Amino acid sequence: MNLKYGYARVSTKEQKLNLQMDALEKENCDKIFVDVASGAKKERPELEKMLEQAREGDIIVIWKLDRLGRSLKHLVEIIEHLNSRSIAIKSLNDPIDTTSAQGKLVYNIFASLAEFEREIIRERTKAGLSAARARGRMGGRPKGLSKEAQSKACAAETLYKERKLTVKQICEQLGISKATLYSYLRFRGVQIGPGKSNTKQATETSEQEIRTKRVRLTLEIENNTKWVRGKSRSRADIERFVLSQYQMNKLEKNGIEYDLVIPYKDNSDLDETIQNIFYEMYDIVDGRNGFMETYMKSLDDEDKFWD
Repeated sequence: MNLKYGYARVSTKEQKLNLQMDALEKENCDKIFVDVASGAKKERPELEKMLEQAREGDIIVIWKLDRLGRSLKHLVEIIEHLNSRSIAIKSLNDPIDTTSAQGKLVYNIFASLAEFEREIIRERTKAGLSAARARGRMGGRPKGLSKEAQSKACAAETLYKERKLTVKQICEQLGISKATLYSYLRFRGVQIGPGKSNTKQATETSEQEIRTKRVRLTLEIENNTKWVRGKSRSRADIERFVLSQYQMNKLEKNGIEYDLVIPYKDNSDLDETIQNIFYEMYDIVDGRNGFMETYMKSLDDEDKFWD
């Protein structure tokens, strides 16, 4: 008799499993496996146990794809492994259901994109090394910036110090990413942090309208492959250029948890600010060929969290 297995995962014990468990139970899973582990971690004992127990013709059900794989490459590897054993996989909130023709098509597209990404990285690496050798260089990070980059760095410094535009608007105006903006500011020796805005809107906003939310951020960073090293530098850049703006307090010297104080006007503004923090951290990690698992919870309200 073929069985239907459910798999759920949360990053920390503080996160709630209710949503995932309710969906898996509604799907009438015969057995549900649960891991409490960051997506960046390789060790997921319950996932391994489920994969060992599953047999040909069985179906594995997940709430979302990000509950299963650490990255697109890892996700594709798991699905390929299951396909080779004639085990189907179904995601309740993504168009992946290898028991159907449409789901198989979407999976094949994902697999092709993952392979395409790997090939692009290989080609760029080879081309970069060849160009470097042709110029008599054998590797190493170039010192300083090009003339064009120096011009943009100067403009970035001016716009950032004026406090008339948001970080996102500065990036759009200069045609650069947030990670690049922070690199330019660091190159110019600009102190990153909150400052007084000169905009009319900020002037009209009274101090009484600004509230603060104390939150705890959990941030794990991993390299995409064993050939890439950059997670320590990514964390350092995130702490200096992003988290330092929010009264950052790192709980342990080499830890992954931070206490932050987020200023906001209303709940919508709070959610937007936190999402921007996530985006800025992602830009930095992605720029160093890594991936991250992050989670933020309110210290004032245990049921309030963001991921």
